[in-house]
Amino acid sequence: MIHLSFSLPEPGSPWRRTWEGAKQGDPAGLAEIDLRYKYFGVNAEMLVDDVEVISKRRFVTLVDLALSLSHAERRISSGEDAAFGFTESEEVIHLRRDGDLIALTSSKRPWRVTAAREELESAFSGFLREAHSRLTSEIPGLAVNPVIRQILPE
Repeated sequence: MIHLSFSLPEPGSPWRRTWEGAKQGDPAGLAEIDLRYKYFGVNAEMLVDDVEVISKRRFVTLVDLALSLSHAERRISSGEDAAFGFTESEEVIHLRRDGDLIALTSSKRPWRVTAAREELESAFSGFLREAHSRLTSEIPGLAVNPVIRQILPE
């Protein structure tokens, strides 16, 4: 079983201010570097068969994680290996084909877990739809931002 989700920081948290800052100016014109690394901090969590792949205590920037997962989803759906990392740390999560399964490993932690390719793709797709929906409902002008449009595969 795969659980992949995110939650917004509590009001008053410095991470919550990363959402407020993005509301200043023209959201359609926000640059990729700012969207990836400056705005939209969230708590993210990913569990695969009770193995903590992404800790719910970890704050990440939502756009950066979503774009990384979107890229990884495209690669695994085309039969390739993939990886995603975190700006805030050196850890990289590797996704490698293992027959009909995808093996997930960490560059920093000793666990190894496998998941069905379809289930992993479904979890990534659901996360990406939720991320896109949350971003564009909080700041409707983001819907036309070319970087945000990359989150949902065509």
